[in-house]
Amino acid sequence: MTTLPPWAERPSRAGGLLKGLVLTIIVASVLFPIYMVVLTSLSTQEAVTASGGLVIKPSGLSLAAYRELFAGGVVTRSVGVSLGVTLVGTAISLIVTVLAAYGLSRPGSLLHRPLLFLVLLTFLFGPGLIPNYLLVSSLGLIDTYWSLILPGAVTAFNLVVMRAFFMNIPEEVSDSARIDGASEFGILLRIVLPMSKGVTAVIGLFYAVGYWNSFFNAVLYLNDNAKWPLQVVLRQYVLQGQSLVVGQSGVGTIPGQSLPPSLAIQMAIVVVALLPILFVYPFVQRHLTKGVIIGAIKG
Repeated sequence: MTTLPPWAERPSRAGGLLKGLVLTIIVASVLFPIYMVVLTSLSTQEAVTASGGLVIKPSGLSLAAYRELFAGGVVTRSVGVSLGVTLVGTAISLIVTVLAAYGLSRPGSLLHRPLLFLVLLTFLFGPGLIPNYLLVSSLGLIDTYWSLILPGAVTAFNLVVMRAFFMNIPEEVSDSARIDGASEFGILLRIVLPMSKGVTAVIGLFYAVGYWNSFFNAVLYLNDNAKWPLQVVLRQYVLQGQSLVVGQSGVGTIPGQSLPPSLAIQMAIVVVALLPILFVYPFVQRHLTKGVIIGAIKG
C-alpha cells in the first residue's frame, strides 16, 4: 500500500474548514482593496468627503471621473501608447526568447555553453543605470517608443525557464522529425511550439505585465509628454494633481457643474490601468502553475 505525502492526503473535516476559511480571508484581502478603488472612482465629492478618503459604502455614484479622463485626451492617448508598447514588446520578446531558449537547449548548438554562461551571469551582475542610458542614447533610441521595448526585450529568468521546458521534450521527437527531413526551424515551429503552449502563455503573460506596468524607462528615455504610457500619466497625476488631466474637456466649466473629486480621478486611472490585465489573466491562469512548474524541473 502506497503512502501519500502529507500535502496529497485528503484533509479532515476540520482541516477542510480551516483551509476554506484561510482561502476566503486571502481572497477577501485581495478583492476588498479593488472594491474600494472601483467604488471611489465612481463616487461624488460628497461621498469622498463623508468617508474621509477611500469610499467603502456606495453613495451617489457617478461616471464623472471617467468622462473627465477620456474627454481630456491625455489618458486616452497614454492607453493607446501602453497597448501598442505591450503588444509589440510582448511579440518581440516572445520571438527572441523562444529562439534563444531553443538554441541553448540543444547540446550541439554553436557556442552553447559560453552563451548560456553569459545569460546566467546577468543574474549576478546588471549593466547599471548610466551604462544602460549611454547605450540607449548611442543607438539613437532616446525619445522613441523603441526605448521602452528593446532594453528589456529579453529577461534571463524567462529565458532559463523556457530553455528548461524545451529540454524536457524527448529528444526522440526531434530525431524522428529530422529523419523525415525537417529543419531545426521546422522542428521548432511545427513540433516544439505546439507542445509548449502552456509555458509560452506564461512567459507571454510575464512579458505583457512587465511592459504594461513599466514606467521607469519612459521617465528615463522619453522627453515628449505625448509619448508617455499610462503608468507614467498615473505617476505624474499623483505627483502633480488634477491639472495634468483636467481642464481640457470642459467638464466643470458649466454653471452648477463641479469637477469630480481628485481622489476619484486618481482611482479611475488605477482602474483603467488594471482592466487589461484583469481581462487577460483568466485566459492564461490555467497555464500559469503548470507552465512554471514543468519549466523549472530541469536546469
